[in-house]
Amino acid sequence: MTDQWVTFSNFGDAALVRLTGEIDLANAGDIGRAIVNRVNEAGKVLIDLTTVSFLDSAGVRLLDALVGDLLVHGTRTRLVVGERGAARMTLQLCAFREDILTTDLERAAADLK
Repeated sequence: MTDQWVTFSNFGDAALVRLTGEIDLANAGDIGRAIVNRVNEAGKVLIDLTTVSFLDSAGVRLLDALVGDLLVHGTRTRLVVGERGAARMTLQLCAFREDILTTDLERAAADLK
């Protein structure tokens, strides 16, 4: 049951995926499957990580795989990480791709125009 960690909606013409809580080895696989099943036809995807309280290496691998797969299929993607917080800190420590990180949904949506 992934609805405690992931919800889906739209933000303008983009699919919006909101992750919350702890994203780790225990739930990363289920979250990844849920996201792939919902956004595989989207042209643009925003993944909001601003309410993620913990992100371990399994969560980073999940995001790396998702972003890579989406980009291979031509789906433009942005990760919304806020100005500070667990997700931003973890992704920066892992030298995650800065070009797809942004601070807020409005900026992320504008980047995909």
